[in-house]
Amino acid sequence: MLHLRIIAPADRTQEVTTLLRGTVGTTHLVVLEGAARDPAGDVVMCDVAREAGDDLLAGLREMGLPEHGAVAVEDIDLSLSTRAEQAEAQAPGEGVDAVLWESLTEATHEESRLTLTYLTFLTVATMLAACGVISDSAVLIVGAMVVGPEFGPLAGVCTGIVRRAPRLLWRSAVAVLVGFPVAMLLTGAFCVLMDALGLFEYADFVKPHPMTDFIWKPDPLSFVVALLAGVAGIVSLTSAKSGALVGVAISVTTVPAAANAALALSYGNLAETGGSFLQLLVNLAGIVLAGTLTLLGQKLFWAYKRRPLTVRS
Repeated sequence: MLHLRIIAPADRTQEVTTLLRGTVGTTHLVVLEGAARDPAGDVVMCDVAREAGDDLLAGLREMGLPEHGAVAVEDIDLSLSTRAEQAEAQAPGEGVDAVLWESLTEATHEESRLTLTYLTFLTVATMLAACGVISDSAVLIVGAMVVGPEFGPLAGVCTGIVRRAPRLLWRSAVAVLVGFPVAMLLTGAFCVLMDALGLFEYADFVKPHPMTDFIWKPDPLSFVVALLAGVAGIVSLTSAKSGALVGVAISVTTVPAAANAALALSYGNLAETGGSFLQLLVNLAGIVLAGTLTLLGQKLFWAYKRRPLTVRS
């Protein structure tokens, strides 16, 4: 269940409550007349089944509530209420499968900015992966994958395409297209410094790396893995399953491929640089393609499931 707290201008409260009462899956309606001070108006609260939330939020946005009032949404961790159970049963579909497009857009909006924090995480992750390549350490490679923040802007690209939001699409694409080159450039300088200090050695780079060779040798399986990761990543975002998102981060070699490209270039190994860069492109393309198709599939599915949501009398 979701809890909605709405500040509505007094002249729109009746319209708001009519929408809430007419939406299948809502319950626990409360109206506090004149309770809001900034902005002034009435406070309206209700609980709604997650699978009914997206249409309800869209209706509130059409009323102009974000501009003339406010709408706040919270997840309810525990609700001991027979009415809530009935509301969930009446709403078609399952809450865990529901997509809250407003929430998804907001989440990707925050995660897709080209910020100093984003660049720091991406650069540190790439440097960690470079250390993992030199030492042939799968532990460091996995750690770098977890630290890498790149799935946020990739999800933003997918969301921007499906929702036809050019600003989100552009901002997310910039984060990817600028973030990776900056991280690779700084990692290349880091590798040169580590080599000068004697902590990295060319002999360690060229010797066999059975644990990490996969990050610069793209093959059809690499694209398949990226497709699967794109599906899992988008579903984890839309269902708020953060644990699954960590698994997605570990499964795709975007950051390690970028690190190996920077490391190989610092040693003048153009063949391995090209292979690593191709691996990076394959993974990015696979994630975006699968993520976009997954969102389109979810959009079509819920367009069908939600047809009866506003027929309650």
